[in-house]
Amino acid sequence: MTAKPEVKGFFDKRTFSVQYVVSDPATGKCAIIDPVLDYDEKSGATATHNADALLDYIAEKRLTVEWILDTHPHADHFSAAHYLKGKTGAPTAIGTHVVDVQKLWKGIYNWPDFPADGSHWDRLFAAGDSFSIGELQGRVLFSPGHTLASITYVIGDAAFVHDTLFMPDSGTARADFPGGSAKRLWASIQEILSLPDETRLFTGHDYQPDGREPLWESTVAEQKRSNPHIAGKDEAAFVALRNKRDKTLPMPKLILHALQVNIRGGRLPEPEANGKRYLKIPLDALSGAAWE
Repeated sequence: MTAKPEVKGFFDKRTFSVQYVVSDPATGKCAIIDPVLDYDEKSGATATHNADALLDYIAEKRLTVEWILDTHPHADHFSAAHYLKGKTGAPTAIGTHVVDVQKLWKGIYNWPDFPADGSHWDRLFAAGDSFSIGELQGRVLFSPGHTLASITYVIGDAAFVHDTLFMPDSGTARADFPGGSAKRLWASIQEILSLPDETRLFTGHDYQPDGREPLWESTVAEQKRSNPHIAGKDEAAFVALRNKRDKTLPMPKLILHALQVNIRGGRLPEPEANGKRYLKIPLDALSGAAWE
């Protein structure tokens, strides 16, 4: 019988992101997946409201954090992995191909001395790697397409699919970021959908179509049956649909803010001589400006 972890989702309304605490009921061990560090782009303020809510839940349930896991370097929010490691002592992890994202973005930010070696995390997971959360066994799928480094965590009967699949009424992730590929995204989706039909799928975002309440849990069977980007589609149809749709989408408003933090494992820039931290925003670095 496949183990069934307890999964608690936390929705961040500001970035439409879903963060998770995944726990083993038998041992009280848990992992945190895709935590958000609060950032207000209008004021430049940072805060730890989201991360502290995760810690409050963990304390309330008397859980012990064994892992802090990111599925990929996020483009729409800052990762709270570094902050949470400081609070819990738990190791941080991400996919091994994060080094490819680091190499790409160190050029965009003109950081010639930046060490693009993944050393900002304690563990880099490759496809097929395994890990444990108490008595729960987890394994890693390499799921590129949305980004070069995206991975899926399969833990018992649950799979954390980041931005590869949204809820069935919301389709799939965009594939037009630097290093993205609709063709690779299709292959990643097919691997996820080859899991047993009853596998619970937990997505990384929900944009609440038609103003419905936020949702983040589906199953492989539900996705295959009712996701309009997948059901009845072959690879060519999916790639054509995805590319056409992506051409209409503006870049995420925080992509240039977030990547410089997230390719450093969630570390904010070091303070300058006046004690203030500064982000570096390259001009004319990305295409896809929405002028209208």
